[in-house]
Amino acid sequence: KGERRPTARQQWTDQQSVIMYSFSFLLVLVCLQVCVPFVFGAPTQCPSQCHCHGDLQHVICDSVGLKKIPHISEATRLLNMQRNNLGNLPTGGFSEMKGLISLHLQHCQIREVASQAFKGLKKLIYLYLSNNEISTIKPGAFDDLTELTYLYLDGNQITSLPKGIFSPMINLFILQLDDNKLRELQPGTFTGASDLRWLYMSGNELSSIQPGSLDEVENLAILTLDRNKLSTYPLMAMSKLRVVEELNLSKNPLSLIPDHAFRSFGRYMEKLQLNDMGLEK
Repeated sequence: KGERRPTARQQWTDQQSVIMYSFSFLLVLVCLQVCVPFVFGAPTQCPSQCHCHGDLQHVICDSVGLKKIPHISEATRLLNMQRNNLGNLPTGGFSEMKGLISLHLQHCQIREVASQAFKGLKKLIYLYLSNNEISTIKPGAFDDLTELTYLYLDGNQITSLPKGIFSPMINLFILQLDDNKLRELQPGTFTGASDLRWLYMSGNELSSIQPGSLDEVENLAILTLDRNKLSTYPLMAMSKLRVVEELNLSKNPLSLIPDHAFRSFGRYMEKLQLNDMGLEK
């Protein structure tokens, strides 16, 4: 006997099954493309108040009234959030932005930086926190910033720095602390930042730099201490510095600088500024 041919009803049922299977498969594909990024916290669209370029690699949110950190794609390399009103930087606020290289947070009315505020930003090289109202930086605030090379904290209200605050920053090259309210430096402040070369601390309230405070950054090439309140030259604190090329001590109430104060710098010294000090010797 020959095989029985399927009836028209059976053929129609088979075709429906194929169509339903294909439709289900398409739904799965669409869901993978649309749903998965939201499930895993990886936005694929530009935040509504921002401008984005280069497939979300550059996200510009300058002066748009932000009060909290927006959701940003892991593909983003540069995030510019200048001139907003963030108030505080919370723990893990940038944790989904693992690809960031440059982060701009100037003029954002930031008052406090929480512990692990930059958690997950292991590729970050540039961090700009200038011209805020930062008075408190919690211990561990800069954890994970092992690639950070340029840190700008000038124009804030910082009175002291926790010991070891810069310890994760093994690649730090420039540290900008001008125009804060720092009163003294203590041993351990710069632990871990042994590659630091340019340190700017002009316009603070430094009256004391304790012995050992600069031992961890003995490779400093540029050190600015002008416009502070140093009444005595910090000879012991400076004694470990070997390759200083530029030193600015102008506008401090120093009347005396010891003989051979700059001997440890050797032949590297190129520029020494001692203006408006009332030196007697």
